[in-house]
Amino acid sequence: MGPPGSGKGTQASYIADILDVNSVSTGDLFRDNLACGTELGILAKGYMERGEYVPDNVTVNMIMEWINDSKNNSGFVLDGFPRTIMQAEELDGRLDHKGVDKVVFFDVGFDKLVNRLTGRLICRGCQKPYHELFAPPAMKNICDSCGDNLYQREDDKIEVVENRLNVYKESTEPVLKYYDDSCKLETVDASRSIELVRQDLNSLVGGMVS
Repeated sequence: MGPPGSGKGTQASYIADILDVNSVSTGDLFRDNLACGTELGILAKGYMERGEYVPDNVTVNMIMEWINDSKNNSGFVLDGFPRTIMQAEELDGRLDHKGVDKVVFFDVGFDKLVNRLTGRLICRGCQKPYHELFAPPAMKNICDSCGDNLYQREDDKIEVVENRLNVYKESTEPVLKYYDDSCKLETVDASRSIELVRQDLNSLVGGMVS
């Protein structure tokens, strides 16, 4: 778990590699189900087209369908899920034994997250990503690869980013408390480099390798 810009997607794949299991995000599942035209995908599409949140039960059903696939019998990593108390309780209730084994929260300060997210730029031509601070182009606002202009996505503008972060904080704090109360929560300082964060991850989940 972690807010937008915390790097949880990159690190979820790394954890999955350590444990030799698959990882998935709800975004992946929504896209796959929509592309395949599944019953759950069509149901989710209806909510999204109306600008409504996909209900927790629909999301949990997609997750459980993926978990119950035979290729995930040896374990799995969930990226950014659960996001609500209902999802967390439903997930634990549907899993065998004691629910999830461990929850890793990627903690990054608000100001650093804003800098990470609002600094992102995309090439209009080839869609190559850049960052004003961490991966700037050789020439300001010009793509190194194709020479086209760079632009900032609407959802990376500061007012949108701040709102996304506030919504995330409000919705996920109860989930973090839920897992902390059950002694499953581990917090990692994700404001540091990818390499340093991975050192912590090796310590946290390395012992789970069978």
